This record gives sequence, C-alpha cells and structure tokens, in this order.
Amino acid sequence: MKDMSLDSARKVFEYYKSLGEKAIAQINDEALFKAPDEKSNSIAVIIKHLHGNMLSRWTDFLTTDGEKEWRKRDGEFEETLSSRKEVLGLWNEGWLCLFDAIDALTTDDLKTTIYIRNMGQSVAEAIMRQQAHYAYHVGQIVYLARMFNQGDWQSLTIPKKTNN
Repeated sequence: MKDMSLDSARKVFEYYKSLGEKAIAQINDEALFKAPDEKSNSIAVIIKHLHGNMLSRWTDFLTTDGEKEWRKRDGEFEETLSSRKEVLGLWNEGWLCLFDAIDALTTDDLKTTIYIRNMGQSVAEAIMRQQAHYAYHVGQIVYLARMFNQGDWQSLTIPKKTNN
C-alpha cells in the first residue's frame, strides 16, 4: 500500500465534520431528537455514538487498544441528551480528540501496528476504517436532517437540476 497523506486524511475528516455541521444547522432543536421510527436513531443518538467511538479510538491512539474498557457502547444508543448545546458539545469534543491524535502522527507512524478490539492493523488502515465509519454516520445525519428540515433545504453538495 502506498503511503497515506496525513494531510489528506485530515481533510477527509474535516469534510465529514463540515457536512454534519451544515446539515445540523438546517434543522430545529426538536429535529435533533426525532427518529423516523422506534428502530432508528435520532441525530443526537448518532452523535452520542460518534463521540463515544471517537474518544475510544483516538485517545492514546498509538499505545492502547481502540476499544477502551471505559467505553459504554450500548449506552451511546440511549436517548439521554436534551439540548442542542449538549449534542454539539459531544460533537466538538469527539472531533477535537480525533484531530489532536491525527495532528500528532508522523508519516513513520502510518506503518505502526495498532489494535482495535485486539485486531492488529496499521495506523493507515485504522484511519481508513474510521473514515468509512464516520462517513456512514454523517450520511445518516445528513439524511435525517434533510428529512426533518422545515424550510428551504440548502444542498450540501451539487444540487439536483430542476426543470424550469
């Protein structure tokens, strides 16, 4: 595998963060806590899960397993948040942890073996794994925000052409 650029990896993470924030900005507070049905998660719950995952994966990234003993994953899927401020606080704390870890890495670190759930992988592979995971959940956030948007949705990418 060719070397991954840490700058490129960071830019991908920044893009996902930006997409989520732009989507969240287009919904009211009530929509943050709304789920399409009882089997689905709200945006707040998805963010709570992302927060738990980010703290677990990126804390002591090179030296401890990415699945920390202190993480309570099942609890991440319980609706316990009650305000936009709380939701955005978790969102920002998770991303800060990630960016601090990425910024501390060197190109030499990319080939280092780290562990997530006792499974060894290179740092480069772990970064790609997390990018895929976060893209999945940010996509859910964007979809839910679009569904619950009460006004004029501003496209986050290239808008669909309309026939006039």
